[in-house]
Amino acid sequence: MRPDEVDSVRHLRIFDCVDQKHVDAMLQPAFLQKFPAHVELVREGDPADFLHVVVDGQVEVFAAYRDRETTVSVLGPGSSFITAAVIIDRVYLKSVRTLVPSRVLLIPAAVVRRCFEEDGAFARAMAVDLALAYRTVVKELKNQKLRSGLERLANWLLLESAANGQAKRFALPFEKKVLAARLGMAPEVLSRTFGTLVAYKVKVDGRTVELGDVVALRKLAAPIVTIDDPSS
Repeated sequence: MRPDEVDSVRHLRIFDCVDQKHVDAMLQPAFLQKFPAHVELVREGDPADFLHVVVDGQVEVFAAYRDRETTVSVLGPGSSFITAAVIIDRVYLKSVRTLVPSRVLLIPAAVVRRCFEEDGAFARAMAVDLALAYRTVVKELKNQKLRSGLERLANWLLLESAANGQAKRFALPFEKKVLAARLGMAPEVLSRTFGTLVAYKVKVDGRTVELGDVVALRKLAAPIVTIDDPSS
């Protein structure tokens, strides 16, 4: 990596409080690469050769079985993937591809494991990363099993509104087919579900969404902290 590239990634959360010699040890053999949209970065079943960290852009974590595919999560700047496979030296359980042009830091897995053993601060950072990933999985499991598709979409819209400063009008951050997979439904089911939300004054024009009655939408969604609060 060039000196300017190294400086641009030292601020990443995984390096917080990590001994500088270990940060240097990880960055010296690392790569900072630019990828166009729709490039597969990680393939399910392959060995975990690198820890990937999103520096700029957005990636989709997904999985496939036979002719079916589902979105597991969408990650933005500062997020690392797939940490568990790297730490315990196992194959990737998920695949990852870029949704938009992105810059991704690739740190060799062997170096990550060595620093994990030698640097307590880095081990704690990785433990936090794994803990947050685990809690996200639990929340998503509850969301999928306890809610209808209509309730999942309503809650997702409220969360996206909050992420945009409680905006009542905002653009979907990715294509509708990705949103459908993210919510565990087929694209045509998502379309029908948006149609049902017309009664709650939700309007969709392309990728633009307008929430005409947030109170009614919130009553339908019935959000709870243990599923819907990103900070919990």
